[in-house]
This record gives sequence, C-alpha cells and structure tokens, in this order.
Amino acid sequence: MSYSHRLMVPSPLGDIVVQGTQTHIQYLKFSTVDKQPLETQLETQLEPVDDRADWSKECCLQLKRYFLSQQFEFDLPIDPQGTEFQQRVWQALLRVQYGSIASYQQLATDIGNKNAVRAVASANARNPIWLIIPCHRIIGSDNALRGYAGGISRKAQLLQIEHHQLDLEPKQLELKQLELEQPQVINAKTKILR
Repeated sequence: MSYSHRLMVPSPLGDIVVQGTQTHIQYLKFSTVDKQPLETQLETQLEPVDDRADWSKECCLQLKRYFLSQQFEFDLPIDPQGTEFQQRVWQALLRVQYGSIASYQQLATDIGNKNAVRAVASANARNPIWLIIPCHRIIGSDNALRGYAGGISRKAQLLQIEHHQLDLEPKQLELKQLELEQPQVINAKTKILR
C-alpha cells in the first residue's frame, strides 16, 4: 500500500513510523524490532517530519505525552485497512483502556465468538496502527506476555509505561526528557473510521 503522508517520530523505545492519507492515520509501528528493520511496506525515503497531513503535529504531540505518562487515550483520526473480521477485532482492542489488559480469549468473547481465539490472535498481529489500537495490551490467558510484532521486551516496556506490575524483569526503561508546551491529558476515545 502506498501512503501519501508519512513521518518518523522519535520515542524512548525507538523511532515510530506513521503513515496515512491527508486526513487519517493508516499505519503506525516502531521502525525496528530488536535493532532489526521491520519488514514493511515502508518507502525507502522517510522524511523526519511531514507536517502537511492534518494529523501530523497532533500525532507527534500525543505520542510524546503517551511516553511521558501524560496521555492515557489517543484522539487521532485513524483508518486501518483490513477485513471485516479484523475491523471487529481492532474495534474491540480500542475498548481495552489504558491501564487494563485482556486475553485473546476475552477479545474473542467480546466480538461474539469465544471459539475464535486463534483468528483473534491473527487479527491482533495484523493491526497496522500500534499503540493507538493497543494490541500490546493483549496477553495470554495464563497472564504471560505473548507475541508482539514489536518484540516482547518492547511490549513489557509499553505495559510498564501504562503502570502495569509485571512478573518479569525487562531492561529498565529510560525515558528521555521530551519538551512539551502546556501538557494536557486528553480523554477522548479514538474511533475507527467507517
């Protein structure tokens, strides 16, 4: 898929690539997993900042606030591309709020098909808009951290940012000081465009 707008946002856990249309974000992922580039549809030339998209500046600001634990929900225009089933799973993911976690089984039940655990896990893995559609908040029914395309260590660090107490001991997260003007907490829910 080709995107008309893209930018790279620095974060304490690695650069984040954000791409989409003039009006909506369609892709948001970390640019690397364990120091290796992600195999994605990224175009080779990414500009550091592309503030021509309607969402660019607000996206950068909200991501910075998230990593400073000053932003608990995202309020950005998104339009993830996927099947009808994937859309249902991603909509259910949006209901897993900051500070909460859910299992793949709970997600399957939430979308009305408790036997679709593997299909739910597959749709979760195909989420094109990480963080905003919080696939990192999904764990195994045994409370173990399970597959995250961004890496299990990064998943643990994201959950720590969201104030989860984990039984494992991932490398200590060092948050970089990010300068913000007049920090605010935004509590509006993000909705999938449809």
